[in-house]
Amino acid sequence: MIQASGSVRVDLLGGTLDLNPINYIIPNVVTLNVATTLKAKVTLEETSENGIEINSIDYDSSVFYGQDDFSSENLRSGFFGPLRFIAEILQYFEITSRIKLTLSSGSPTGAGLGGSSAMGVTLYRALCQWKKLKVDPAIAVKTVNGIEARILDSGPAGYQDYYPALYGGVLALTPKWEGVKVEQLFSDELKQYLESHLTLVFSGESRNSGINNWEVYKHFFDKDLKTRNGLEGIAKLSNLALEAIRKKNYPELLKLIAEEGRNRQELFPGIVTPKMYSLFESISKNLGHVGMKACGAGGGGCFLLTHEPENLPALEEAIRAQGMKILDFSIEAPQI
Repeated sequence: MIQASGSVRVDLLGGTLDLNPINYIIPNVVTLNVATTLKAKVTLEETSENGIEINSIDYDSSVFYGQDDFSSENLRSGFFGPLRFIAEILQYFEITSRIKLTLSSGSPTGAGLGGSSAMGVTLYRALCQWKKLKVDPAIAVKTVNGIEARILDSGPAGYQDYYPALYGGVLALTPKWEGVKVEQLFSDELKQYLESHLTLVFSGESRNSGINNWEVYKHFFDKDLKTRNGLEGIAKLSNLALEAIRKKNYPELLKLIAEEGRNRQELFPGIVTPKMYSLFESISKNLGHVGMKACGAGGGGCFLLTHEPENLPALEEAIRAQGMKILDFSIEAPQI
């Protein structure tokens, strides 16, 4: 039996800038995120069956696919349904029989935390272990990202979601010509500060990152000045945040996360839903210095609230009153 797990990320600043080739056109791009104790999990067990049994905790389902089911025609069609991503990764490794696979993504469906991406790269790592292959993080990300983009069929898929599942910690992701440079920023001091000043909320409204990213991508290459200027502004805030982390100026980091959230909301209509805004408006009136930042492409899913630790009880009450849910997490220590 092989068991593997990989952290689901929470993005701090610089999301959307991880889309190729936008990341090479906008100057000085960096994306900052954290690896959480919300974990995608994979279990592989050997069987004697001429096929693959896939048990999905997320979908509360168990399906058996015969070896002949893994044909190019079936992989390109809707044959595998929501398990197509898993089937394509299995086919990439040429593993189509004698395995029982159990999966869970570690985050609610449509949460905007990159749960499916974390699941994909965690499965990739588990299958490498199964075949006694060394994991090359750069190849793992490129492969799983390509498979996921093909399945989404809505333009490019960003790369930031895969790295926390492989590296853990607090990451700065900078695109270089030879690939993405990964800088580990984790410290116990930073971990404690972020955990005490950030609250992750699941709105209960599902979202679709592929569609949102495509709209951004289309506007960018239509030379829409608002989109281009807005993304350049987000890149500047991300670099200021990276500098704040390096200088251990964590209060400044918190302000920049909230500012990035405001800029993103102005840039992309619909990234903050009426339900999310209603909560933020309510707590802002009562508590004052609270910030909000949508996770991922927004339009539902999860969002971060930035706040002082003493405000947490009041926040929890307001969140429950809106029928939303706090997702408790800690920041995972570095894995590589």
